[in-house]
Amino acid sequence: MKKSKRHFLKTLVAGSLFPFFSKANTLTDFLPEASLERSPNDFWLRVRNEYELPQQFINLENGYYSMCAKPVLQSYINDIRMVNTEASHYMRTVQFSNKKKVLVKLAQFLGCSEEELIITRNTTESLDTIISGYPWQKGEEAIMAEQDYGSMLDMFSQVAKRHQIVCKKISIPLNPQSDEEIVSLYENAITANTKLIMVCHMINITGQILPIQKITEMAHKKGVEVMVDGAHAIAHFQFNLNELDCDYYGSSLHKWLGCPIGAGILYVKKKHIEKIWPLFGESGFPANSIQKLNHTGTHPVATDLAISHAIDFHQYIGSKRKEERLRFLQNYWISKVRGVGNVRINTPDDPIRSCGIANVGIDGYTPQELAKILMDKYKIWTVAIDTANVHGVRITPHVYTTTEELNQFIKAIIELALQTKK
Repeated sequence: MKKSKRHFLKTLVAGSLFPFFSKANTLTDFLPEASLERSPNDFWLRVRNEYELPQQFINLENGYYSMCAKPVLQSYINDIRMVNTEASHYMRTVQFSNKKKVLVKLAQFLGCSEEELIITRNTTESLDTIISGYPWQKGEEAIMAEQDYGSMLDMFSQVAKRHQIVCKKISIPLNPQSDEEIVSLYENAITANTKLIMVCHMINITGQILPIQKITEMAHKKGVEVMVDGAHAIAHFQFNLNELDCDYYGSSLHKWLGCPIGAGILYVKKKHIEKIWPLFGESGFPANSIQKLNHTGTHPVATDLAISHAIDFHQYIGSKRKEERLRFLQNYWISKVRGVGNVRINTPDDPIRSCGIANVGIDGYTPQELAKILMDKYKIWTVAIDTANVHGVRITPHVYTTTEELNQFIKAIIELALQTKK
């Protein structure tokens, strides 16, 4: 007998007073694979029904914060109630063992050892911990790109003033012709004083995916460590953290994994842990334990539990299926506006170099003007990007986005582009 959607939701919510779901199911428990093959659109409409979506506008700005699916949100709320009820008893008894169970599950999901991973609050906290805690010496150098995230660039500026290090910025081309072109930009900036390269796994303002493994291989041959900003990568497209072979990796789980705000990760290769100074003083763990970097004080512990629920929901959809859907949605709208007069696509032409995120601009409109018109006139929510040679609006649909919604966006872009010709 086929399980109903009601049963599916009960299965998701069941066990929400525990740190993770008691058994692993899949979306196909209520939607058989045969049905998916016959009607993939029906499958994604069913997934869409698992989100509480705004009615007053079309949300094409999921890159900042992607809402939790309803089953994840309900489980999270149940966990908040449980923690609130048990209060100090929970905090003094099972808080840390529960977080450890979630950490083990998260490490398995990412493809790394739990001894090299901690749960943080976001990418900024994770990478700033490394930037500020690195044992810098006067005159040493770090390499980064002007397209990197501002919070990390700010921390590098602060460290440069404090420790008299040199920060060298390169610029990533919008439409590179090869991986080697990107790798050479970082390689050419390396000197005998270079200690660390910061590189985005996926550039947040354009959606460009960078060749991390090749950059890491090149850097390691020259004795340089690599720190990766993976804010938009986890649960967006498939990769194995160990296979990247980077030295440090930070990400936010409130983006594409769909966790509540306040969940992130920091990965540190085991051989580097001892030399990194914690952001907060910590004497309860050995110098070579990554837990020394995870002193957060009292914080909303139900958010840690929600990571497990979000992983389960992501796996119900399937990593491969989700990546394919995000690529499809991006290609769907780009293919219909690329080549239209006055329209500028600020994302690589090669589809392998991006996934769900892209950026579009229209000649005659500032990014701020374009974002405002899209919202005021067309009720489409986006974000303006006007920095580091990128001028447009970032478009980030999600698995619940429909082609009908994208058709409205396509129509708006074409109308506005044609108006600039007059």
